[in-house]
Amino acid sequence: MSTRISPIEVFPEAVQAMRELETKIRGFGIDPILLELVKIRASQINRCAFCLHLHTKEALQKGEKLERLLVLEGWQESSYYTPKERAALAWTESLTLIADRQAADEDYAELLAHFSAEEAVKLTFAITTINAWNRIALGFRYAHPA
Repeated sequence: MSTRISPIEVFPEAVQAMRELETKIRGFGIDPILLELVKIRASQINRCAFCLHLHTKEALQKGEKLERLLVLEGWQESSYYTPKERAALAWTESLTLIADRQAADEDYAELLAHFSAEEAVKLTFAITTINAWNRIALGFRYAHPA
């Protein structure tokens, strides 16, 4: 692909709206490290190197441990994650892979066992937003810093 389109140049209002949504999500009261784990996990599934680079760096800056990031892709088999984190990660996978899983009932039940209705909705918006960012970054071939 030789022509690179810059969404910020073509449709700055939409990019600004996405950034404003991202700002609102950070203000939702969800643990910042949990938000980064969700963003990283969705980005792993979507294979978005740009977002993986960005959110791994942000997670480390917020105090996340490297060991937990190194095994995040295998979170189901790791003892590093709390039950609440596990519920969020399962919900992230369920929504990110929605064509395959259709937001699995067991993931939804586990979500509601650890999050209030308000928290579940807010987490769902966070997951939806990172999936949108992944598609923008992948679609327009964003490159992570070398």
